[in-house]
Amino acid sequence: MKLQEAYERLSLRSMETSYLDSAVKMLRWDQSTYIPRKGHAHRANQLSALAKMKHKMVTDPLIGEWLEIVEDSDLTEDLLSVEAVNTREWRRLYDRAVKIPESLAVNLARAAAEAQPVWEEARRGDDWESFKPHLATMVSLKREQAQALGYEDEPYDALLDYYEQGETARHLETIFARLRPALTDLLHRILESPRRPDSSIRHRHFPIADQQAFATKVARKLGYDFNGGRLDVSVHPFTEGIGPGDVRITTRYHEDDFNEAFFAVVHEAGHAMYHQGLPMEHWGMPICVPVSLGINESQSRMWENIIAGSLPFWKYFYPQAQERFAVLRDVPLDDFYSSINEVQPSFIRVEADEVTYNLHVLLRFEIEVMLVRGDLEVEDLPKAWNAKMRSYLGITPKDYVTGVLQDIHWASGSIGYFPTYTLGNMNAAQFFHQASKDLGDMDALIEKGEFGVLLRWLREKIHSQGSRYRPRDLVRTVTNEEMNPDYLIDYLVQKYGDLYQLQ
Repeated sequence: MKLQEAYERLSLRSMETSYLDSAVKMLRWDQSTYIPRKGHAHRANQLSALAKMKHKMVTDPLIGEWLEIVEDSDLTEDLLSVEAVNTREWRRLYDRAVKIPESLAVNLARAAAEAQPVWEEARRGDDWESFKPHLATMVSLKREQAQALGYEDEPYDALLDYYEQGETARHLETIFARLRPALTDLLHRILESPRRPDSSIRHRHFPIADQQAFATKVARKLGYDFNGGRLDVSVHPFTEGIGPGDVRITTRYHEDDFNEAFFAVVHEAGHAMYHQGLPMEHWGMPICVPVSLGINESQSRMWENIIAGSLPFWKYFYPQAQERFAVLRDVPLDDFYSSINEVQPSFIRVEADEVTYNLHVLLRFEIEVMLVRGDLEVEDLPKAWNAKMRSYLGITPKDYVTGVLQDIHWASGSIGYFPTYTLGNMNAAQFFHQASKDLGDMDALIEKGEFGVLLRWLREKIHSQGSRYRPRDLVRTVTNEEMNPDYLIDYLVQKYGDLYQLQ
């Protein structure tokens, strides 16, 4: 077989599996939004059947033969060319796929499809016991998956690599060891400060229809293209990139909480804008996907925290918020800004402030490592969770909903995902620092509502690159240095030092 023919066959197989993935994403989005409760069992069967079909496609021995023809050829000589990147990623995906038995792939898909609706009901009823056997099954399957994939140092690395290529638990522990004391020190200083924002401001009555209208207006202004997306409601906010022209986001609303829905919409819009900025001319190929969740999260966290959590942002949007929400018309901007940025240890990760958020992530990362090693069993998970909450944040969950039942990730089988949130925060601060050097006074641009300048920079430097670079290589290419947690630390110390008038 000739070189060009082998590459074309790889491309065709990639396109076919991408369409299949797109169908799976559509089914999962529907399962999280509009599916009737009685439809979950059938959905589990659908997803299991599709997982079996995909596994056969991606483990076809012909893929290995085609790769051998294409690899180390003139077509892949330029390591950053589209052909070379696609070939590199096809090899990585193929080598991982052939290590997973078909039965395991099917069982993982079924376990996730069955666990998610149980988790939703358990969360509504604070019913840990009903969810516990599903989680035990999932953890057992993920341990089996890690062993099948193989690893050099830590079984968790095999699962982490799926979300953050090349990352290891040991490297993360080193980085987090620098971050943790800085965060706990800053938190301690804030809690000792006599300055206390009025938290009741953000907990006034905000009608859901008005929240949706305002959040939609803001997301559109930031650059989320609603002609190629939509905003819906789900138990847990998420983004689903279904395909070209179809990137959907969700949120959840509470009438007595401004922060939860608004910042979730901005967060998910950040993800969606990344997807909408990928090189769509190569859709269906590996180069047209986000390079990693740590990079993907950097986009959502930048828009959510560094942009939408800033004073210049609200200097632009606050008059519009006051026009929309009558309860804000007697509230000065500075008081509103302090309220939405209040730092206070809390139970729910997605509602946590910027200072405590990463402590929530570190807790989950450490628990996941123990679960995958076998050092912690699901039976003992609530006790371990509560102990770490007391250690890191000084509070103890009053029930399971504010403890081990709050996140969808373990129900969906996304073990290894959590540390990418903190990687995203670190990358966001580092990218924004570089954007400020390249673009000038970002505060002035934000205050004038000129968000397109930053979005174009992100599109050029990050979005349009797709998977051209590995995560650490992309950070180095964009910022001219290795990933550095000091940018996040400096950003938080500066922002909250000003807010709380710290010495």
